[in-house]
Amino acid sequence: MRLLRGAWRLMVGIKDGLALLVLLLFFGMLFTILSARPNPTITQSGALRFDLNGAIVEQPAEAAPLTLLTDSGRSLTREYRLRDLIRAAESAIGDSRVKAVVLDLDGFSGGGQAAIDEFGRALDKVRRSGKPVLAFATAYDDDAYALAAHASEVWLNPMGAVLLTGPGSSHLYYKGLLDKLGVDVRVYRVGQFKSAVEPFTRTDQSPEAKLAAQTLVDSLWTSWRQQVATVRPQAQIDDYVANMTERVRAAGGDLARAAGRAGLIDHLGDRYAFGRRVATLVGEDKDRGPGGYNVIALDRWLAANPASQSGPAIGVVTIAGDIVDGEAPAGTAGGETISKLIGKALSKDNLKALVVRVDSPGGSVTASEQIRDAIIEARRKGLPVVVSMGSVAASGGYWVSTPAQKIYAEPSTITGSIGVFGLLPTFKKTLEKTGLNADGVKSTPLSGEPDVLRGPTDQVEQLMQLGVNDIYRRFTTLVGQARRLPVAQVDAIGQGRVWAGSTARGLGLVDAYGGLDDAIAAAAKLAKLDPKAVHAEYIERKPPLPLQLLADLARDRGDGGQSIDPFGALAGRPHALLVRALADATRIAGGPAIQVRCLDCGPGDMPQRTAASGLVTLLLARLGLN
Repeated sequence: MRLLRGAWRLMVGIKDGLALLVLLLFFGMLFTILSARPNPTITQSGALRFDLNGAIVEQPAEAAPLTLLTDSGRSLTREYRLRDLIRAAESAIGDSRVKAVVLDLDGFSGGGQAAIDEFGRALDKVRRSGKPVLAFATAYDDDAYALAAHASEVWLNPMGAVLLTGPGSSHLYYKGLLDKLGVDVRVYRVGQFKSAVEPFTRTDQSPEAKLAAQTLVDSLWTSWRQQVATVRPQAQIDDYVANMTERVRAAGGDLARAAGRAGLIDHLGDRYAFGRRVATLVGEDKDRGPGGYNVIALDRWLAANPASQSGPAIGVVTIAGDIVDGEAPAGTAGGETISKLIGKALSKDNLKALVVRVDSPGGSVTASEQIRDAIIEARRKGLPVVVSMGSVAASGGYWVSTPAQKIYAEPSTITGSIGVFGLLPTFKKTLEKTGLNADGVKSTPLSGEPDVLRGPTDQVEQLMQLGVNDIYRRFTTLVGQARRLPVAQVDAIGQGRVWAGSTARGLGLVDAYGGLDDAIAAAAKLAKLDPKAVHAEYIERKPPLPLQLLADLARDRGDGGQSIDPFGALAGRPHALLVRALADATRIAGGPAIQVRCLDCGPGDMPQRTAASGLVTLLLARLGLN
């Protein structure tokens, strides 16, 4: 019987495997057929609509096939690649079919401040070309309003509000809980301001960490206000934020009217009124119902306007998300993955320069060094190397930037965090609380170490701290050599402290302000090429064809965002904050023993990118928040 059961299980396994293989082959063939079609033709004129039901990111995360198959992607938040949005806007400037650009921001879940600034500059070019840009939302938060401010007309639902809070939030500290559980967390660090480990060692924020965090958020808020004031000088931002209660009271409790009186918006109107206004500019589409207007869909427009492939190639490699050891899908920077991609690109011998686009808070020190080694190989082959920092390029994100001949960043880029830490939880007290004990034998002083049951020996503790000290020394030396700064000066501006790009430039950590296009142009000049004659060749791994097809099919292709309660975003923040805090703790505790990671870089992170692990989901369920 046992033999028959085994044979039956084998047959079922073979059957399931064949069924899966047939399914994958079917989707692969279908995708190939669809991909073989010529680029879609835009036959009618209308409004190019950026229906942003999701977040702006540097590199969209690769979804798991099972998720796409089981729920058709309903649980996924769509992520829009920044460079695609910029290309769509800039390609609309000289095309007569695009009569206007529309930003539908009801479903917009944000993006890094630097990313929004870059997309905003592309919208400014559209306006300067004479084409109107119109924005609509029921609720504008900081990110949505920073984008809408670039519009020639800002519309707000009469039931809505503009709720500006500025950067800053609370952090979750675990020491009290760990003490109750008897968990003793050993910490090894270098850097007075390296506060990533503080949640495990303190019940509150240290004065040093609070000083650094306050300086950072003040710099980011100043940069945000300056950007908005430049593109929308009539907006009375400072007084509106400082006296919002009084302004709303003076408007009879009407939040939308208060925003209008402060110059933050141009028109109050529901989605139908907004649609009728757009229709006067681009033409009415009665098939779409009341308020319908001629629409050019973003995905279709991008397919019809591919990026240029003419001229010499400037390679662009993206380092986005946590830096981790080994292989990793898109949206996470795997050391093995990135180094292989760069090596393969260099082997083709067609690149004239390399641009490294960094949008990462760091992570594994070994993976960061592996990526840095691959970038150095480009230098050894004689290629100029330029770094373009996105919203975050801190700690390990700065480590991988050190081979560059020139570093570009935005004033709102979060960078620095030159520091190192190690973390080791031990459970001796936990075992004692439950009546358990651990004992054993050793053949050498390091046998069974680090011993998480009895705690590490003094020798192991010393070795861990010596290792952290050595990596910090390497880090500061790398930065000093790359930036031509004395190591003592790097140490003074290092210590794990996080800086905004506006400050980092003055400290010598950044060379110039600018986005990805500026970095590509600089790389072309270093290669003695005309920046207008080159094209960017993106060095990245494409997802498998069946997975790409499933992702396309799972996207939300709705006709516009759904109106939401203006306080909905604020109400959802506690849940998002808790998810993120627990996920951060999981990443640190479950990551390498020694890390170059920045957790103070929160304002630049994507909250929706923070996926809850099984532990996080369980905790949320226990707390009734999931």
